[in-house]
Amino acid sequence: MTRPQPLTRSALADDIARAARNVPGVAFLRPGLSGLLRDGLRRPSPAAAASSSSAGVRVHGGDRTSPLRVEVRLVVLRSSRTVDVARAVRSVVEARLAALLPGRTAGAARVSVTVTGLV
Repeated sequence: MTRPQPLTRSALADDIARAARNVPGVAFLRPGLSGLLRDGLRRPSPAAAASSSSAGVRVHGGDRTSPLRVEVRLVVLRSSRTVDVARAVRSVVEARLAALLPGRTAGAARVSVTVTGLV
């Protein structure tokens, strides 16, 4: 019997990004300045461009010395109430973390959602 592979930060960020994008009222996730610069310096392969991206989601910590911190940056549709969308995204992210990391308590992760614009 094989042991399951540990979840990498990249895979965790991808999963969180997919879940956040599916929340009603979310137009798209917005990468930070470092993500925009990094993407401008390298050209992704067509396969990488077609796959789900974690742009707009940053995962920090989570080791024994610091708690897991998840930052989500997104743009919301004008027809939606911004605060409701932000709260819904936070709830979805917390639920995904609980499902993906069952050994941790829900309160162990710090989730922040920042709305950077409206469209």
